Amino acid sequence: MTTLFRMSCVQGLRRGLALMIPKETMIYRRIATTPKYYDDVKEKSLVKKKWVSYGFSEESEVEDRHTLHVTMFVLVTIVFVLGFTVMAYLPDVRGRDWAQREAYLQLRYREEHGLPLIDPNLIDPSKIILPSDEELGDTEIII
Repeated sequence: MTTLFRMSCVQGLRRGLALMIPKETMIYRRIATTPKYYDDVKEKSLVKKKWVSYGFSEESEVEDRHTLHVTMFVLVTIVFVLGFTVMAYLPDVRGRDWAQREAYLQLRYREEHGLPLIDPNLIDPSKIILPSDEELGDTEIII
């Protein structure tokens, strides 16, 4: 049983490798002029694989593929990978880290000195102009 399994694995490997090898396919066709030569005469003709350009070169398949690979390497490696890495390690240009750190320092200062955490008169009440009762009318006020 083990030998049958090994033989099937080896044959499967050969089939898999055979599928990867041919870049140009060989087609053997029989040309029979008379029944006598039917088994003896074989003509080997090369059939070139059809090539669809990637848009970089219409004349050369090698140049077209090379340019495609160089372009994809530059695009993926340099632009995406290095670009996102640089963006991730840029300094904080909007000052979010500084604002949060400053808020923690202010909270610690107010706690140590026994001040309220948020001053109720942060804005001077004399500078605030509130509407009168007549201007408010029937407007519901939610506090």
